[in-house]
Order: sequence, then C-alpha cells, then structure tokens
Amino acid sequence: MSPDQAGTPMNGRARRSAQRDSVVTIADVARHAGVSTSTVSYVLSGKRAISAGTSARVHASIRALGFHPHAGARSLASNRSSVIALVLPLRQGMHLPVLMQFATAVVTSARLHHHDVLLVTADEGPAGLRRVAAGALVDGLVLMDVEMHDPRVPTLRKLERPSVLIGLPADSAGLTCVDLDFHRAGAVCVEHLAALGHREVALLGAPRVVYDRDTGFAHRTRDGFLEAAKRQRLTAYAQPFEEHPEAVQTALSQLLDHHPGLTGLVVHNEAAVAHVLTALRTLGRRVPEDVSVVAICPDELAERCSPVLSSVQIPAEDVGRHAVELLMQKLDGAAVPDSTLLAPKLTARASTAAPARP
Repeated sequence: MSPDQAGTPMNGRARRSAQRDSVVTIADVARHAGVSTSTVSYVLSGKRAISAGTSARVHASIRALGFHPHAGARSLASNRSSVIALVLPLRQGMHLPVLMQFATAVVTSARLHHHDVLLVTADEGPAGLRRVAAGALVDGLVLMDVEMHDPRVPTLRKLERPSVLIGLPADSAGLTCVDLDFHRAGAVCVEHLAALGHREVALLGAPRVVYDRDTGFAHRTRDGFLEAAKRQRLTAYAQPFEEHPEAVQTALSQLLDHHPGLTGLVVHNEAAVAHVLTALRTLGRRVPEDVSVVAICPDELAERCSPVLSSVQIPAEDVGRHAVELLMQKLDGAAVPDSTLLAPKLTARASTAAPARP
C-alpha cells in the first residue's frame, strides 16, 4: 500500500480541492461552522434573526467549502425564488433601443436587491401572466407597454404575486404604477414653445399602430400637448408619425404645406427624430431659424442630433429603479403608493428659438 493509500493526511489545499470536487451540502456547512443545519438555513433565507458572529461564521464556512445552495432549495426554504419577471411584449411600433434602456435599468436594480430577471417577450396577454405567476418561478412581476384599457389589468388584481406597471392605465385602482408624467411632458413642450413666441405648433407622435393599440404614454402625451395648447391659445395639430424616412418626408411636407404658419414641432417618436431633421433640411427649413424642434426622448439621442435638440428626457434608469424598489417593498409587505409619476424635465438646447416670422 502506498503512503497516500495508507491515509497520510492531506494538506489544507488538497483538502479544499477535494471538497470542491464533491457536492457540498448544507449539512457540511453546518458541521464546518459548528452550528445546526437549521441555523445555516436561517442565515441563507433571512427568515429568523441570527447573531452577527454566528452569521459571519456560517458565511466563512460557505466560502471555504465553496457551497452553492440549489435554487429550488432556496425557494423552498425562504418561499422566494429571488427572480422577478419583466413582462415586455415585443410589438409593432416599439423602439427597441429605448425599451432596452428600461430593461437594463430593471436588471441592474434587481441585482442590487440580489434578484435575477426573467425577460418575458411573448405577447400572451392575461394568459401569459397567469402562466408566469402560477408556480414558484418568480417572486413578482414588472410589466411594460401598458395600454389605457389594458386587458392584463383585471388579472393583475387577482394574482397572488405582487406586480408593478411601468405605465399608467386609465384605471389604476388597486395597482402599483410608475412612469414619467407623459401628460405633463406634452404640456411642458408646448409651454416652452409658447414662451419663445410660437403661435402654431404640431405634435409628431408615435406610429399609428401605437395609438390604435391604445398605448398609455402616447395618448397621455397627445392629451397634455393639446390641452396645454388650448390654455396657451395656440393653434395646434397632433398626428401619428411613422418611422421610415420616406414616410416622414411625405407626412412632414404635407403638414407644412397645409399649415404654412407652423413654426414649432414636438417630436414624440424616437425612431423618427433624425428623419424629421433630415426632412426639414430637404424641405429648405432651417432649425431653429424657421422651425423650432423639441423632442421627448433620451438625452443621449437629443445630444447626438445636429443641431442638438431641446428635449424632455425619458428617465428610463429612474423609472426602472423605482419599479424594482416598489416591487421589493411589496414583497416585504410594505405599503406603497398606487401611482408614482416622475416630473418631466425640459432642457433647452440649440433647436429652439423665437420664430423668425410672425
């Protein structure tokens, strides 16, 4: 029999290597830390207060042994999966770069709370919500692309899993919603142009399919724009705008032909912003000398344009963070407000000025 076979003690490094090669269990951690398995479970789940010294000893054993608790076991022990669902159905007329900013914000914020994110992109309506929430797969849900009369809302009110909507339906009673105040955003743009002296303005909105789908942010922006224009006694027009360069060129040409006194544009269509500026140059209209342009879009998009655009920022990071924090508070049983609307902030840049002609 060789010395190794005779039972020569392994050094510490070899012992740790052997432990890593085998499956480490919660019982192994308990023996290593000199505590019961239930104490290790309580340290992992947080369901019962454990002294700082004991908790530190358990975590030291977990690191030393390379213990990785099984997700299913964690779920059974704590009644939590540490996963939330982000329900983001991919639909026609959606601008993916901005949507991904919201998704990234949700994922980043969830990690700060030690949660992973399951991205659900299928447009399954209420049935999809019931499917995702049926088992122990997720602790809660964050929903995007909310419609004014969203068919998912009645189901949300009945689900056992907590939820937060990024968006505001017509009836938000019994829900938790967070979003930019798009109604106020439309109004802020009008007030900015009115203060510069513009008397005839137009909203170039989202693609028609977005309005036809009854999407909340599009309707609220249009309503805020038109109501503010009425208060300011401006002549105002609002119409959907498609995203393709040819469609933008045609629609803008017709708009300016029909309304030659138009001097202020509000663009609420991220994918069309650059095409609007190109079409204005093609039509011989200077920005801001002939036409002032304000956009509702992310700051980085506004700052990439030429000229740089006056804009109301879409605060994707703040909205996503608020959504996750509200969901975590609900998971902990805390009371949260029904609706959280972030105030819009307009930054004046080179694309807006006083009109050159009456």
